[in-house]
Amino acid sequence: MKADTESFLGLGPREYRRILAHYLNLIIPKDAAILEIGTSSGYLLHHLHGFSKSGIDPDTASIQKARVINPDAVLTVDLGETFIPTSTPQYVIISDTLNHVGDVQAVLEKVRSYSDADTRLVVTSYNTLWRPLLSLATKIGLRTSDPAEAQNWLSCQDLWNLLELSGWEIIKTESRILCPIRIPFFATVVNRWLAPILPFLCLVNIVTSRPRGTRELKPSTVSVVIPARNEAGNIPAIVKRTPDMGKWTELIFIEGNSTDATWEEIQRAKSENPQLRIKIGQQPGKGKGDAVRMGYGMSDGDILMILDADMTVPPEDLPKFYTAVANGSCEFANGSRLVYPMDKKAMQFLNLCANKFFGIAFSWLLSQQVKDTLCGTKVLTRKNYLKIAANRDYFGDFDPFGDFDLLFGSNKLNLKIRDIPVRYRERIYGSTNINRWRHGTLLFRMLGFAACKLKFT
Repeated sequence: MKADTESFLGLGPREYRRILAHYLNLIIPKDAAILEIGTSSGYLLHHLHGFSKSGIDPDTASIQKARVINPDAVLTVDLGETFIPTSTPQYVIISDTLNHVGDVQAVLEKVRSYSDADTRLVVTSYNTLWRPLLSLATKIGLRTSDPAEAQNWLSCQDLWNLLELSGWEIIKTESRILCPIRIPFFATVVNRWLAPILPFLCLVNIVTSRPRGTRELKPSTVSVVIPARNEAGNIPAIVKRTPDMGKWTELIFIEGNSTDATWEEIQRAKSENPQLRIKIGQQPGKGKGDAVRMGYGMSDGDILMILDADMTVPPEDLPKFYTAVANGSCEFANGSRLVYPMDKKAMQFLNLCANKFFGIAFSWLLSQQVKDTLCGTKVLTRKNYLKIAANRDYFGDFDPFGDFDLLFGSNKLNLKIRDIPVRYRERIYGSTNINRWRHGTLLFRMLGFAACKLKFT
């Protein structure tokens, strides 16, 4: 599969794979079970995160070397086209290997055959733009000729097509490494700060995928968390209009520091509707994020939803989110108010411009399409929320809104994000709790913070 004798422009394979491992570790959780297809001499596997590690390679001598530096890994002499693991891996890594195999589709299909819905496939391949440079370097003696030179130079489009043909759905594609040579200070600056904004020039493309195919819709239980501050006039309508979804649906109202009769209305709604599953609480802190986390802590449903109490996103749209998550079409459903025509006074022009800007910026940041990051309606499973909460230390408590904590956390866990178009309605009762300038400034700060965590690292 891979050659271990030489790498790019005289760069030894150990150094190249150490750099590559740094970027793969931004994708792979520390507690993941990892399988590497084409592990070669084990340098990459050695540097990767992972609670358990295994690898295969057809070359016996390479596997023997890999065992020396990976004593706790399970390493096997085998082919990617035929190997079947004893347990389902959480992450399958195929690094630069597909450039050397005879049948790329056969390898990808074999991996698909033993993967489940939670498996993530991470494939790295070289940027074809580097091929002339590497050939020139070999001719003029800056790079030793590799006896196992790549047979296949797969473009991103080639790789995407083969993944789709083999039953994989692409989650995101990132490009990394502009300087594959260890040059003190220079390499760090170029790879960290320039590579994310010049992806078309980067050496390595990293594609993360999940098994494609929606599951049969199985009824699930649903918790709808409704943060409410100064929304007294909307509470009865929310109770009346929120549809029943799945096996059962519970409404969880979290009141937060209201100056009107919101808490009294919430209490009344609960007492007047004993036939409904309604939970209520008053948040101890401030902000929507605090309210959402409190509501999730009180929830019992398998699928967790956020519904803003202003009802600018109609409760009647929630079944769309339920279906998308319940049948596996996505793992994080994000509302998008920027597809259908909206009510005339639903969103001011400057707010619309800001929404479009942040949609573009966050789509680049997440390497997934997210058209409307500021829509408050977001849905995911309890299982995935618990994973986000367990890994919250990576970002810290930075988000007073609660939306971005979930969005960034989902992306960090390589969950498939999809926009769910909704109709955006004009507010009927009360006034917005959003301050355009103060919260806009905070969003820019959050954007910069997340960029340093996800891109410039």
